[in-house]
Amino acid sequence: MEWSREGWVDADARRELPPWLEPVAATAERITATDLTRFIPPHGEGRHSAVLALFGPDRDLLLIQRSSTLRSHAGQPALPGGALDPGDADASAAALREAQEETGLDPAGVVVFGGLPDLWVPVTNYVVTPVLGWWREPSPVFVNDPGEVSSVHRVPIDDLVNPANRCRVYHPSGFVGPGFTVQGLLVWGFTAGLISGLLDGAGWSVPWDHSRVVPFDGDLVEDLGS
Repeated sequence: MEWSREGWVDADARRELPPWLEPVAATAERITATDLTRFIPPHGEGRHSAVLALFGPDRDLLLIQRSSTLRSHAGQPALPGGALDPGDADASAAALREAQEETGLDPAGVVVFGGLPDLWVPVTNYVVTPVLGWWREPSPVFVNDPGEVSSVHRVPIDDLVNPANRCRVYHPSGFVGPGFTVQGLLVWGFTAGLISGLLDGAGWSVPWDHSRVVPFDGDLVEDLGS
């Protein structure tokens, strides 16, 4: 099933955004999949999923660290999200449901203001729809499902754009892509590529040392090129 970004974004949502989020909303209107990755979803293939890029009033972004016992992407920092269920009306509903299940987030406090083009993770054959949310009324977040999540983080945007926290990640598989070292996490792969694209698109990125390469020392294989 293919999801249209137009069908699930509240037409009034953008008027509720704080001015500092306007560049992200504008980015969502013009960005293409090829701006974010070289992997374009194959037509009619792949299992659909959604992730929630949730921006909080403290200029932060909600991240989780996936449980080390999961079969895929174990231990990896990520945006909340997961596969679409038959009962999900659209990608927005799936992203909010998954975020609630993983972090205890109250979806009633979230305003969905946009979405990004579908992206493809070849190694798992997931077609992922990134959903953009404004956390108008923050609720407590925590490890709601230890089987899925090992930790929950609200990472300041200032930390993500700080040149000292930016890097490229090298994986023994040959993968080299953008990364972030924040709150004791090495954010890389799909999530880092998506965050990097949003920061660049919004004009928030500042020059950083692209020669800083951090080797990945785990056994996870995921590939989102940039």
